[in-house]
Amino acid sequence: MVIIKTEKEIGYMAEAGKILTACHREIRSIIRPGITTLEIDEFAENFIRSHSATPEQKGYKGYPYATCASVNDEICHGFPTKKPLKDGDIVKIDMVVNLKGWLADSAWTYSVGQISQEAERLLKVTKECLYLGIEASIIGNRIGDISHSIQTHAESEGFSVVRDFMGHGIGQIMHEDLQVPHYGRPHRGERLREGMVFTIEPMINIGRFHLKIDSNRWTARTIDGRLSAQYEHTIAVTKDKPLILTEQD
Repeated sequence: MVIIKTEKEIGYMAEAGKILTACHREIRSIIRPGITTLEIDEFAENFIRSHSATPEQKGYKGYPYATCASVNDEICHGFPTKKPLKDGDIVKIDMVVNLKGWLADSAWTYSVGQISQEAERLLKVTKECLYLGIEASIIGNRIGDISHSIQTHAESEGFSVVRDFMGHGIGQIMHEDLQVPHYGRPHRGERLREGMVFTIEPMINIGRFHLKIDSNRWTARTIDGRLSAQYEHTIAVTKDKPLILTEQD
């Protein structure tokens, strides 16, 4: 069942979103060749807790970290490690903040030093996919309209859309019933209503969309070893326009 949020409840989630986006901005300033994703994870957890919130991912179904840190061909759910990032890497940092029982979720792809032109274009198109999906998140549209707008743009640019992971409803639990695929046919699926809150989080690959799961049973990576990027926002459907609860400056 889709849980409709009140204006006050959306406000609570927006407060969690402010902490999350402030953390992303700080991470943006420390990303550099030589830093490890474990250091980033420790920084993020300390930042979140210092703002009287908690990292919701830590302990979720046994997940041991505050963030997911996915490097290069890792699509999502990458474990933070002690391996230093190097010039030319891209790293996806995904985290969920819990503030007084209300959640916000956002992932961002960061460049490490100077990345290739191909990687730059992947990041640009993936971010465009996210915002096209958000533009389609208006009352009266259907989930399929979001999905189709993302898939159409990614594939028109020669990229592929990961099928195995999708956006989701969110509120007081991380994954509510609503599912938001990033590929599909328009005018299909749940009709959007005021008060719906969900994530849009396209994962876009340079090569094939197929994936494999590492032995840790969490980390997904591209089947062909090519790069994958992801951007994610938590949004609310309002009577005027989609409201981004995790927008960065």
